Amino acid sequence: MFLTRSDYAHFHALERGHCWLRLKSRPRPVALSRGDLVVVTRGERHVLSDSPSTPGVSLARLIGPKETSGGHMVMRHAGRGSETRMVCGAFHLENPETHPLLTLLPPLLHIKAHQSQVEGWLDSTLRLLTFATREGGPGVEAVVLRLTGVIFVQVLRAWLASLPEGEGGWLGALRDRHIGLALAAIHQFPERDWTVASLAAQTGLSRSPFSARFSALVGEPPLSYLTRWRMNTATRLLRERELGLAEIAGRVGYSSEAAFSKAFRRQFKTAPGAYRRRYAR
Repeated sequence: MFLTRSDYAHFHALERGHCWLRLKSRPRPVALSRGDLVVVTRGERHVLSDSPSTPGVSLARLIGPKETSGGHMVMRHAGRGSETRMVCGAFHLENPETHPLLTLLPPLLHIKAHQSQVEGWLDSTLRLLTFATREGGPGVEAVVLRLTGVIFVQVLRAWLASLPEGEGGWLGALRDRHIGLALAAIHQFPERDWTVASLAAQTGLSRSPFSARFSALVGEPPLSYLTRWRMNTATRLLRERELGLAEIAGRVGYSSEAAFSKAFRRQFKTAPGAYRRRYAR
């Protein structure tokens, strides 16, 4: 089957059998075996098939006019190959082009079954997810939502554990005992009037060594990262809460609505009010 491009990050976990994954951005297909988990992080169009040469069939065509029950379904598609079972799902993060997490991740995360970081948690989580989706019943959507969230977090942990020290952008920098403190301060208190000097004080480093270390590990200067985190926090507040623009401005560290609107427009090429109206539709 093939999945068209979307704003969702898709994951596929193999319960049984094997298959091949093809991405336009990768010249070679990826072989998947039982217990493997892959995440197509940027929603790129991709094909899952029994061999690298088998043409894909649109997922929309396979599903047809069926109605899904609360956003999930069990799909069966018969072919001539051996039986393969998989659990598939999707994660949605707003502003995929600028989201501080998605900008770090490679287009494809392939977590193999034999990796020590995967053994145990993936099998048990998928068992629960499979049971929930196939059995249905009251509260199943809440269970599915929580379990897919667990899968996403655990995939990130496994990916980080596989990286050499100093890689992984701000997510990898959380492992650094100095820069991790500064990132935690920014994430927890984006409204504070942070400067390079005040952030450095959180880490026990002097200003210049802190700034150099932060830029090297995170991939951008401290105040640039601060602004990007504030803006993405603002998008969440605009979507989730009925707060006025002035209050949102204060919660992300701007002394006036005008200053906040200017920074937001610079980041997203649209005004905060227009962003909120677009999301509300």
